[in-house]
Amino acid sequence: MAPLIAPSVLSADFTDIAGAVRLIESSGADWVHLDVMDGSFVPPITFGSQMVRDIRAITDLPLDAHLMVDNPEKQIESFAAAGADYITVHAEATVHLHRILQSIRDLGVKPGVSIVPSTPVESLGEILHEVDLVLIMSVNPGYGGQKLIPSSLAKVERLVQLRKEKSLSYLVSIDGGVNRSTIESVQKSGVDVVVAGSAFFNSEDPAAEVSVLRGRDRFL
Repeated sequence: MAPLIAPSVLSADFTDIAGAVRLIESSGADWVHLDVMDGSFVPPITFGSQMVRDIRAITDLPLDAHLMVDNPEKQIESFAAAGADYITVHAEATVHLHRILQSIRDLGVKPGVSIVPSTPVESLGEILHEVDLVLIMSVNPGYGGQKLIPSSLAKVERLVQLRKEKSLSYLVSIDGGVNRSTIESVQKSGVDVVVAGSAFFNSEDPAAEVSVLRGRDRFL
């Protein structure tokens, strides 16, 4: 099955977010990925729940709020209220990960967990049954336009294997360095959701890019 495509507005023109959302919709992409950064967990600062609220008002596409923030437990209520469909928190950002994931679900939102390149998949063993989404960072988080770290694909493969072994149903997503030159190996890993920032928003034809990232038009 072809992966879902989730363009990241991190690479969009922030002076025209509404236009960016319309572009995502018209391209045939599936989700909107929202990279929330606090200047602490990662160096840059991007935006908060108000941006999610404003985007929710103009699209029905699923919104994945990827919280690259310290102490995410302080933020989940505002992002749930803003209309996020998924709230994805970093395993490295909190001690009480299990509690936060349960809290997200209690708020009526699908919980997700993400890990940076230096964190092993095995660290998630106790909480995989609590999540609807596992996001593998295939670059060091914080900046767009980086090259995919090849070892991240083995993490995707391992998560797909664990899902089958444990009879679970979470989606596996990958974020960072996914483009025309890497998508074939990314798809072979069995990933369910592909996050694309620069590859999508810097493309002359975003709809064609979505088709390529789905693996339908390799030679466009």
